[in-house]
Amino acid sequence: MSFTPRLIEIAEPELQFAFGQAVAHPKDGLSLYGPLRGSLTGSRLRIGIVATERGRQIYGKFAERLSKPIAPAKPDDPNHTLFPGFQAIFGVEWPSQPVAYLEIDPADLDAAISMPDRHQAIHKAVSLYSDAIAQHLRDDAEAHVDLWMAIVPEDVHKYCRPQSKSKKGGPEQVAPAALMDKKQATRLLTNEPGLFEEDAKSAEIYLYELDFHNQLKARLLEHRAAVQVLRETTMAPEEFLNKIGKPLRALQDPATLAWNLATTCYFKAGGKPWQLAYVRPGVCYVGVVFKQDASNPEPGMVCCGAQMFLESGDGVVFKGTPGQFKSEKEDDFHLPRDKAKALMSLVVEAYRRGHGGEAPKELFIHGKTRFSYEEWEGFRETVPPETNVVCVRIREDSGVKLYRHGPSAIARGMAWIKSETRGYLWTKGYVSRLQTYAGREVPSPLTIEIVRGNADIEQVMGDVLGLTKLNYNACIYGDGVPVTLRFADTVGEILTAAPRTEDLPPLPFRYYI
Repeated sequence: MSFTPRLIEIAEPELQFAFGQAVAHPKDGLSLYGPLRGSLTGSRLRIGIVATERGRQIYGKFAERLSKPIAPAKPDDPNHTLFPGFQAIFGVEWPSQPVAYLEIDPADLDAAISMPDRHQAIHKAVSLYSDAIAQHLRDDAEAHVDLWMAIVPEDVHKYCRPQSKSKKGGPEQVAPAALMDKKQATRLLTNEPGLFEEDAKSAEIYLYELDFHNQLKARLLEHRAAVQVLRETTMAPEEFLNKIGKPLRALQDPATLAWNLATTCYFKAGGKPWQLAYVRPGVCYVGVVFKQDASNPEPGMVCCGAQMFLESGDGVVFKGTPGQFKSEKEDDFHLPRDKAKALMSLVVEAYRRGHGGEAPKELFIHGKTRFSYEEWEGFRETVPPETNVVCVRIREDSGVKLYRHGPSAIARGMAWIKSETRGYLWTKGYVSRLQTYAGREVPSPLTIEIVRGNADIEQVMGDVLGLTKLNYNACIYGDGVPVTLRFADTVGEILTAAPRTEDLPPLPFRYYI
C-alpha cells in the first residue's frame, strides 16, 4: 500500500493554569489566572542563600526588584510582556530576607579558586557551598528551606569551569602533599588499592567534574537540596560595569530575565507553574540519557539514566547501572536487554506508585539514537501486554529547510509527514501570538521517527510539540526540543559529576536543572 507524503499544520498545544483555564502562552496564563494550585499557594517561599556578604546585599536588592512590576523593554511589542511582580503572578510571597543565610568568606573562596591544580581548586570551591548547606541540614532540620540560592562572584564562573585556568595574582598556594595527576589517580583507584586512606581521598577528587555548577548540584542530590546557582552579575548587572560604563555581560532585558528566573525558582521550590491542558490519560513519556562516566574509575564506563514525564508535567530522574554500552558508532550507545529492563522497571514502578498500581496505557520512549530490538524487548517486559510501548528517535536536522512565500519564516507546528513512521516537525518558526520568529537563521526541523512499536505519526508529533512547552527553566512560548530530551545532556552531566558509593533513588526533575 503506497503512502502519500503530506504537509500539515499541528495546532499549538494549550497549557492549563489555575481554575482550569487554558491558553497557549505561559505568560498570558500566569498573568491572567496564576499557576496551578498547590502546596505553595498563598504561602511565603522559604529561601536560603549561600553567599559572601556582598552576595547577601545583592540578594536583598534582587528580592526587592522581583517583588515589583518591571516594564517590558518594548511596550507595544507582543514578544515583550510586563512582569507584574512575583507575588502578583504566583500568589506566593518572595521574602526580602532569607530564612537561612550561610556566609562564605571571600578570602577562603579566593584562596580555593586560586589553587594551581584545577581539580583541587574547583572541588574546594564547591565544598565551601555544599558543606555549608549539608551542615545546616544536619543542625537545623526543622528550619525547612524550599530553595537554596548559591550566589557566586564572577570569578567562580570564570575559573571554575571546564578548560578554565588558575587565577593569576590570587593568594599564594602550596600544593597539598597528596597532590597527583589524573592518570596517577585513576591508576591508584583501579589497579592499586593504595596504602593509605588519604591517598584514596586525594585521588577521588580527580573523579569530580571540572564544573562548579554541575558538581555542586551532584553533591547536593543526596541531601535532597534544590539549588539555584546565580552569578552576582545576573542579579545586579548595574553594579558590574566595564570601562565605558556598560554592564560586563549582555543579559536579557530586565522583564524577560525576571519572568525566566521567577518561573524556574517557583518550580524548583516545589510549585507547578502549568501543565498541558488536553492530554490522553495513562500516557507516560520517557527520555533516555547516556553519558560517558568520568567519575567512574573504570575506563569506558557509561552512565544511563531516564527522565519520566507524566501528562501532568511532573518529572522524575532515574539513574541506571553504569556499563560499557558503546556500539560501533561514535557516541552511539545501546543497552543490553537486562539493563534496559532494569532501567525501565524503575520508571514503571514509580508510575504505578502514583497511579494506584496501574501501569501506563501508553509508554513513549524518546532518544537520540535508534533503539535496538534488545532494548525494545527489555522495555516491553516491564509492562503488561496491553500497554503500547513505542520507541521514538528525535534528532535536530539542519539539512532540511522549508520556505514560504513572503518575509516570514515557516510557522511553528508545521509538519512534513514522509511516511507512516517518519517525518519532520518544525518546533521553531513564526509564532502569530508573538508576531515574530525568535531566530536569525532559517528554522530547522526535528526528525521524528518511530523505530519500534506502533503509533500514529501525527499523534506522536503532536505529543512532541506539547512537550516543548514544559520547560520550566524559563517562561517561553515554546522550546525547540521536547522536555524529554531538552535537558538530557545536563542531567547526564550531573549524574556523572561526582563519584558515588550508593545508588541514587529516583528524584524529582527540579533537583537537576
